[in-house]
Amino acid sequence: MQSGFAVMRRIKLPFAGLTIDFVDRESALKRVFEWAERGTYPVQVVFGPEGCGKTAWLRQSAELLKDMGFDVIYFNPVERDVLVELGLHDLKRDFLRLVEELSRQHMVANIAWSVIDFARRAVEHGSKRIAILVDDIFQDIGISKSATYVKGLLGLLEHPPREYERIVSVVATSEGISRREIGKHDWADLKPMWNMGRDSFEQLYNLLPDPKPDFEYIWRMTGGNPRYLEQLYKANWIIDKVVEKIVEGKNITPSFVAKWKRLLEKAVEDPDVLWEPDTPQELVDELIERNLIVYLLSKRDPWFWVDTPPPEKDLELGIGRYVAWQTPLHREAVRKVLEMYN
Repeated sequence: MQSGFAVMRRIKLPFAGLTIDFVDRESALKRVFEWAERGTYPVQVVFGPEGCGKTAWLRQSAELLKDMGFDVIYFNPVERDVLVELGLHDLKRDFLRLVEELSRQHMVANIAWSVIDFARRAVEHGSKRIAILVDDIFQDIGISKSATYVKGLLGLLEHPPREYERIVSVVATSEGISRREIGKHDWADLKPMWNMGRDSFEQLYNLLPDPKPDFEYIWRMTGGNPRYLEQLYKANWIIDKVVEKIVEGKNITPSFVAKWKRLLEKAVEDPDVLWEPDTPQELVDELIERNLIVYLLSKRDPWFWVDTPPPEKDLELGIGRYVAWQTPLHREAVRKVLEMYN
C-alpha cells in the first residue's frame, strides 16, 4: 500500500507564473487512498476556505486513483477543467463531445448533471472501479440544488445499474451555505479541509523568487492559504491591494458594516463572538454567504478532517474554537471597512 502511494506521480500545477509540483496534503491523499481501498459511502463532501488547495488536492487525487485502476471523471466548472479517463473509449469520446457542445452553449450546469449520467453509463457498460470528483459546482447549479446533486451521486452508490467493485464519489465546495443544505440530509459525509500547514506552506513560499517579505509576516497575513499567497505575489506584496479586492469581491459595504458595527468590531478580535447565543443569525448567515468565515469548526481530532486540522485557537490567525475567518486577510478586509466608516 505505502509503496504505491510513495511513487505516485506528482502533477504539475500553475502557480504565480511558475509550474510547480503538487505540494503537501499527504494526510488528505492518504484519505483518498483509504476511500479507494473500500469505496465511499455515502458521498464525501469536502468543504473549506476558498483557495485552501481543494482543487489541487482533487487533481492529484485523480492521478492517484488512476494509478489504482479507477476510471476517473473530474469536473471543475470554475476553471473549465474536465479530466476523463475511461477504459470505455467510446463513452469517453461521447462525454467530451457533450462537454464541448454544452460549453459552447454556456450550459455549465448541464455538464455537472451529465457527470452523474456518464458515471452511471460507465458502470452499466462494465466499469468496476470508478471515481467521480466534482469541484465547486454548487454556484453553477444553484445552492438550493446542492443536496439534490449529492442525492444523485448517492443513487449511483445505492442503486447501480450493474454490480461494481468500488466507487469513489467526492464533491468539494467553498460555498459555506451549501454545507447547511447538504447537512439537512444523511446523503453525504461532510468533512472539512483547512489551509496548508506551516511547514508545507513555507515550501510553497520558498518557490517564489526574491525579494519578498519575511515568511512570518506572510504566514500571519494568509494563514497558509495558497491562493492568497499567489495574489500577494502578483500584487507585489502590497497587502492593501489584496485586501481591497476582498472588500469589493465580498461586497463588504458601508451599510453592511454600519448595521453590524458593534459585533463586527468584536469578531475581528475573536471570531468566537459570533458563536454566542445572542448573536443574530442574520449576521452569521451573511458572513457565511460572503465566504468570509467558516462556522461550526469540527473538533480538532484528525478523524473529523480530510487533512491536518487548524489549531484549537489562534486569534493571531483569526481562528477561534468554533468560528474562524477564512484567512487573516478576510478579517483585515472587514477591519478596513470598519476603520473607514468609524
